[in-house]
Amino acid sequence: MQQKLMEESRTSLGVSPPFDPEFLDGLMEVAGLDVLIVTSRHNVQYMLGGYRFFMFDYMDAIGLSRYLPIFVYHRGHPAESAYIGNTHEAFEQELGRFWVANVQATSRTSADAMQLCIEHLRRIGLPSRRIGIEAGFLPADAYLVLRDATEGSEIVDAVVTLERLRAVKTQAELALLRHASESVVDAMLTVFSELRPGRTKSNVVEALRREETTRGLMFEYCLLTAGRSFNRAPSDQVLRDGDIMSLDSGGNYRGYIGDHCRMGILGEPDAELDDLLGQIEEVQQAARKPLLAGAIGGDIYAAVEPFLARLTAGKASFVAHGMGLISHEAPRLTADSPWPYSAYDRERPLAAGMVISIETTLQHPSRGYIKLEDTLAITASGYEAFGDRGRGWNRAAIAGQRKSGQGEQRTG
Repeated sequence: MQQKLMEESRTSLGVSPPFDPEFLDGLMEVAGLDVLIVTSRHNVQYMLGGYRFFMFDYMDAIGLSRYLPIFVYHRGHPAESAYIGNTHEAFEQELGRFWVANVQATSRTSADAMQLCIEHLRRIGLPSRRIGIEAGFLPADAYLVLRDATEGSEIVDAVVTLERLRAVKTQAELALLRHASESVVDAMLTVFSELRPGRTKSNVVEALRREETTRGLMFEYCLLTAGRSFNRAPSDQVLRDGDIMSLDSGGNYRGYIGDHCRMGILGEPDAELDDLLGQIEEVQQAARKPLLAGAIGGDIYAAVEPFLARLTAGKASFVAHGMGLISHEAPRLTADSPWPYSAYDRERPLAAGMVISIETTLQHPSRGYIKLEDTLAITASGYEAFGDRGRGWNRAAIAGQRKSGQGEQRTG
């Protein structure tokens, strides 16, 4: 399975761009951009059709500087694209990993990577009036090199332009997201099956890390609660009989994130716990009903309002956000998420291939923290839910007996 997905993710590598250059040119024209200088690892991966340099996949610091990959795109001229990489990426170049003809795998620091980028721009004779960068992903030393070498040009943030380019996922991307989601949920169900009184929250996090890693994921994080506490950090808090536990984890598969939350219990849920999780499930199911290509993004929030209003026994919240190479990417459906951004897609139609996460949380004053989070891909007739199991109370004694299933397919 893993090898098949790896091969699918590389099918676009070759002689043509793995993205739609005409679509990108249109986005750049709207933003008034002549050239893009892409420096975030997730967007570099996207522009290169899935390529990630193995040496710095986890950490980018080395010596007194850092690894800074740079992808350069000239509007209207995809053949003039260039990739600036680390010296060790010459090995990848020998293996034919890049679709771009202009590859310079000779940089050692972030400043000299930008200098190589400037030299490429000069070779193609580009009169760059407006240069798009990723302001949050460009180190200061590289920015200063760019600024000093492009006097008379305007340097602007192009993060939104690149986000819109990634908003609709390809079938290969959806396969990676599906695999990531299925693997995260499988790992959670295994961990729930092994819960025992006396273990700590930190023990649980390490167990989940092992299970996700075993499934080929890069473990990113686990937010977890136990008992009546709302604290979601790993700690020495000891699990006791009857405790409920939420696992909210992100596992990364070849750059794409599976992000889910499931509930477990050390014992049997009583009628109140069944009712509370049932109410959360009602909100989650209500959020699914409007989902299909062409639906307005804000309809999701309108659909959950009456069900969310019933969750009065505590502090309840609902968030819907985009998923892909990063969490909280397009479509952006609310300006009230935990992370600040505009609700750009709230009044716009959803498109087939967009992927969203929906999450409902209840902080109950006497029962604790109860949450479900799901990942759904928009289709022409509805949605496909990835990793759509383990949605009830996963009892420590039986959760491990659950069998892996396929994502739910729903049509409208």
